[in-house]
Amino acid sequence: MKRFFRFKALHRCALISTVACLAGGSIAARADTEKPDVNQGWKITVGPGIFVAPSFPGSAKLKAYPFPALDISYNDRLFSQGPDVLGVNVFRGQNYHVGTSISFDFQSRDTNDDPRLHGLPTVHFGPKLRLFADYTWWAFTGSIALYQDIAGNRQGKTVMTDVVASAPIGRLLLSVGPGFTWADAQYTRTFFGVTPEQSAASGLRPFEAGSGIRDVHMNIDATYDISRRWTSSLAVTTGLLQHDAAASPITEHRFELNVFASVGYRF
Repeated sequence: MKRFFRFKALHRCALISTVACLAGGSIAARADTEKPDVNQGWKITVGPGIFVAPSFPGSAKLKAYPFPALDISYNDRLFSQGPDVLGVNVFRGQNYHVGTSISFDFQSRDTNDDPRLHGLPTVHFGPKLRLFADYTWWAFTGSIALYQDIAGNRQGKTVMTDVVASAPIGRLLLSVGPGFTWADAQYTRTFFGVTPEQSAASGLRPFEAGSGIRDVHMNIDATYDISRRWTSSLAVTTGLLQHDAAASPITEHRFELNVFASVGYRF
């Protein structure tokens, strides 16, 4: 993703992504300005959403994915939210969360996405294990999240760090802040490396990719309460690929854009 694209509720996850997160990922996140009630019982918001991200990491083309907008939690302990299919806040307090989740990631690559990819292997998307921590002080929230491929798709691991400032403006909650993504050598080789054999098949020059900073990005998240029951949100993450991700012959566009828009109904 993101990029790794981070969807909502920064108090439970690192800022979508990337993208990833995630196209290469990120994903923007919401940081609540009010301290959460840890005994709040069930909170359920559901609705339709759409996720727009690069067709593959480094692509100049965008692809849209319909995606259900879920925000379900129980006592600020268990949650299913955005790309996090199921998660748990192992440790939590008024200002912090530490936990884990199974997160779905759209990052992938198919030879049909672009003629330049012919001769390169397909990379499938799938679930990832996410370990995260965040802390909020006043209007500022810092977060860090590690994503590990658990589906055998050669996507390795990535780490995203973000800081956002949040402010309520009437019915609007606006969160803005920067971040960066680090990727290990397996992830970078999978999406940005070109072996001699792949070079002969694709015509791209050989390229050996290693671990390092994948991207720097900016997150903007706006949530607007239409009424007591209905809410809408728009999360935008803009990023710039760095180092091997930027220098790869596979990359045709360093700039990355990830967008998630949704409408939700609160039960």
